[in-house]
Amino acid sequence: MSRRASILAPGNPGHPFRRSLPRHVCRSVKPPAIEAAENARAKAAWQMTGGDWRSFLSAYCTALVVSVTFIA
Repeated sequence: MSRRASILAPGNPGHPFRRSLPRHVCRSVKPPAIEAAENARAKAAWQMTGGDWRSFLSAYCTALVVSVTFIA
């Protein structure tokens, strides 16, 4: 019985699309400290401010009023 290589091995991406990618794209993940720092920066960049909430609420209320006006 022949043994098949593990799909999760770093050298053999299992999906045909992944096999077609250059080798540097499928490298191993970054060290946990670097990845955690990048995640923290991304989270800070995507936090909603008061102006964002005000714009969202304004657009939501406007759409609600227009919808109710056209239905009534």
